Amino acid sequence: MKIHPTAIVDSKAELHESVEVGAYTIIEKDVVIGEGTVIETGARIFAGTKFGKFNKVHHGAVIGVGPQDLGFDPSTPSKTIIGDNNTFKEYSNIHKGTKVDSPTIIGNRNYVMGNAHVGHDCILGDDNILTHGLVLAGHVTVGNKAFISGLVAVHQFCFVGDYAMIAGCSKVVQDVPPFATADGNPCTIIGLNTVGLKRGGFSPETRSAIKNAYKVIYHSGMNYRAALDQLEKESGHPPEVLQIIKFFRDSDRGVMNHR
Repeated sequence: MKIHPTAIVDSKAELHESVEVGAYTIIEKDVVIGEGTVIETGARIFAGTKFGKFNKVHHGAVIGVGPQDLGFDPSTPSKTIIGDNNTFKEYSNIHKGTKVDSPTIIGNRNYVMGNAHVGHDCILGDDNILTHGLVLAGHVTVGNKAFISGLVAVHQFCFVGDYAMIAGCSKVVQDVPPFATADGNPCTIIGLNTVGLKRGGFSPETRSAIKNAYKVIYHSGMNYRAALDQLEKESGHPPEVLQIIKFFRDSDRGVMNHR
């Protein structure tokens, strides 16, 4: 184990023998850090944080700090659970959950850029990119392979669907459906995430089916419920269209409108 002599590592922390810890980093008790993880200089890993394998924590990042919730009891042993191969760039900060049974969860291969904030009780899937200075309020859920641009603010309890893309400086107050691009203040849908779909290897037929589903939902003149009913009457939808229908059906805050 390669630990800089100026680092402070609590005796009750569990670090794999391959972990590297840089100068002036602090790792508290009840932290677990898996194989191949590198913690650079000046980082702070708070109690109750569990890392998987091959994560990278850059200078000044703060992982597992207590939630910014006035009702939080600091004695609550809440947690932050992180998967494998994630990157946390300079001064990014991840807040732990507010309750024992509701940890903040970050999946695998997420890339969290500098000064990004992930609030308490958030859940991130896999392969998401969170860019500079964005803010995810508490209880936000992000699916897989979403791209959230710089200085975006996402309201608490919002959902961001798979392959969604949110443009910079947007204010997100409702759910962002999968495969779509959103922009604005307040944020609205402006089209499909065509670049993300192509890069994701979706076939032309699937991309066409997704486009048609959103045409029915947003441009048919029907309300959302009627449009979803219409789509469900049709057969032969690919899984992605069924995912869109389910996303709209399950939304609590409501899905944002099309511009």
